[in-house]
Amino acid sequence: MDRRKAMKIFAGVVVGSGASAYTLSNVFKPEYPPMDVPGKLEYMPTESSWAYSLLDPEVTAELAYKYYEEGSCMFAVFKSVVSQLADKFGEPYTSFPLHMMKYGRSGIGGYGTVCGSLNGASALIGLLVEGNSIQNTLITGLFRWYEKRSIPEFRPQTAVLDFTPAESVSESTLCHASVTNWVKKSGYKADSGQRVERCRRLTGDVACRIAGMLNEYFSNTYVTNGHDSANVQECMTCHGDTGKLNNTFGKMECSSCHTESIGHRIFANPHYKFKKVK
Repeated sequence: MDRRKAMKIFAGVVVGSGASAYTLSNVFKPEYPPMDVPGKLEYMPTESSWAYSLLDPEVTAELAYKYYEEGSCMFAVFKSVVSQLADKFGEPYTSFPLHMMKYGRSGIGGYGTVCGSLNGASALIGLLVEGNSIQNTLITGLFRWYEKRSIPEFRPQTAVLDFTPAESVSESTLCHASVTNWVKKSGYKADSGQRVERCRRLTGDVACRIAGMLNEYFSNTYVTNGHDSANVQECMTCHGDTGKLNNTFGKMECSSCHTESIGHRIFANPHYKFKKVK
């Protein structure tokens, strides 16, 4: 029997027994680890020359929108916070080399990877907050918010372009995915002035968000939320560091880049059930 004929027979069997195969897959479904629940993140005071003062998130958003013209998304988010702290404290903020943050534009040098606004906000967490676990928790909260939020919501007092962008959900922290989803939703081109205005306003949203998060953390009122994704949890049960496959790591939404084949949906769980750990 040739390969093509065999595949046709196999496909017929799969279609004909779809319900049974689905039931079989669910019988062997791995046990997922318990979901994280919201919890208070304790503020950890440190001796640092990088002091923080509570900021108005709306003012911070307006500043980020304004600074976007100088150096794009990452630069604008970072400067919107640091410029205010420089006015409050002076050094070391006054002489901070803000120009270095321009590299994050368009997903790092135009490469379309992590959104520059998230890169700038994460840099602020790295500058102002000590402790890897605390930094990770805050960044996770920020990124999960960005993946699921319908943005841009920010409306500037004086718009550069008199245009109200459509809101969209990125389902990703990547610049190219975020932009592409917006293009599909809005109908405008990626190189249009409308897309630039969308990203300028999105930058205001992220600046507003990170200012609010920092305010809560330094006021000892920050509560973790949105650190779980059922999709990620399902995938990482098998593919993560505690799974038998253990061939990847991360917290990003999986479905924005990966789609499950029919074979994976039907046979992955039974296969995993009997797979031996190497």
